[in-house]
Amino acid sequence: MPINNALPDTVIEAFHLMWDNFPEPASLVHKSREVIALNKAHQKLGYLQPGMNCAKQGSPEAHKGCLANKTLKFGQAAYTIMRPTADKEVIAYWLPVDGYPDFFIHFGVGNTIDYRKGSSAAKSVVILREQA
Repeated sequence: MPINNALPDTVIEAFHLMWDNFPEPASLVHKSREVIALNKAHQKLGYLQPGMNCAKQGSPEAHKGCLANKTLKFGQAAYTIMRPTADKEVIAYWLPVDGYPDFFIHFGVGNTIDYRKGSSAAKSVVILREQA
């Protein structure tokens, strides 16, 4: 039985409602690391799909700072600042899903948008915020 059957459809729908318009990749993941759902930004990247094991994507080094186990163990949000290259900084988060202790949401700020350098995507987010 697929793990996503352990979650009501309403939880997956709520993930999409909350995260599909977030401009950076976000995923809903089971403790086994099976990906349950991806937001639109993550889907556009194309390298990860629901049903895949997120920890087996990319190099093992890329997962060295993973805090999923801490989030699952303590039921609290965790974050770390990663510097995959000298000129890139990503703040990665793992969030528990209330009522579903075997699941978490994972996302990072700075994965696809360089907020420090004012990329065109970052500027559009600022412009939209200023217009609101």
